Amino acid sequence: MSDLFNVSAAPHIRTPIKTKTIMQDVIIALLPASLFGIFNFGLRALLVILATVLSCCITEYVYCRLMKKPVNPWDYSDIVTGLLLALNLPVGIPIWMAVVGGVFAILIVKMLYGGLGQNFMNPALAARVFLLISFPSRMSTFALDKITSPGLRDYLRDGALVLDGVSGATPLGQLKAGQTVDLFKMFVGNIGGTIGETSALALLIGAAFLMYRKVISLRIPLTYILSFAVFALIFGGQGFDVNYLFGQILGGGLILGAFFMATDYVTSPATPKGQIIYGVFLGILTGIFRIIGSGVEGVSYAIIIGNLIVPLLDSVTRPRAFGKERVKNGR
Repeated sequence: MSDLFNVSAAPHIRTPIKTKTIMQDVIIALLPASLFGIFNFGLRALLVILATVLSCCITEYVYCRLMKKPVNPWDYSDIVTGLLLALNLPVGIPIWMAVVGGVFAILIVKMLYGGLGQNFMNPALAARVFLLISFPSRMSTFALDKITSPGLRDYLRDGALVLDGVSGATPLGQLKAGQTVDLFKMFVGNIGGTIGETSALALLIGAAFLMYRKVISLRIPLTYILSFAVFALIFGGQGFDVNYLFGQILGGGLILGAFFMATDYVTSPATPKGQIIYGVFLGILTGIFRIIGSGVEGVSYAIIIGNLIVPLLDSVTRPRAFGKERVKNGR
């Protein structure tokens, strides 16, 4: 009978939604983009995905064992990190670089800060930026045609890879040079880019699944994309050019970042007002990097910088407790 009086503090809320359930939904939502990436670039895309996922899982397991912390292999968060990292990498990246990225994401960004829920920025994007800074040429070389899985003879002494494919400018590079792009190819995904960013259609299918499962809302993605579109209209120098505007929206990692990484529970604001401000901030920052800056991409940098202001946004947009009056004239 005494167990009946053993209750926890309010609020007494019970829900079947767990971390495992959310991560499973994210993995399912990323499958269309992952499968299209494998179809678009060949089996080597699968090899990159396996490399990042396995390196993330093994790194977390080894760290927990060494630090004598409980191992929870079934929350799938390490798989999500590895999958997101792979989708943000070019298919021609040497496998050892993909492994280094996976180790960096889990060890440096996630586990050293306390594990799941304690990381101050998105681990997959932090690892991508780390690789961009460390290996800029390899991270900015994109295959435009399907490539084959390499054998040992394809590797040079310095780890470079001889690809059976064609590299060239991505659509964002073409827009930066003042050229037009094929919007249909960009929507379907028959373009150059990272493994998971090429097909807007596949990404939107996954995003629709997450919204159906109520894992994410449109608040952050919509404000992010709309604010970026307004920035592009004002500062893009092209006026209301449909090809330029939609090319900027469909190109690069904007769709992938807006729906799958900017909405990360740990590194995004918890309040509705904070989420709207966050989305606008990301849109403006992405526009500055893409349009005013010398580069053609800026989603990764914008999101990890945005992650740093999330505690401030949560603090200033926290709703008042019910029944609490505002302080007036110091009383």
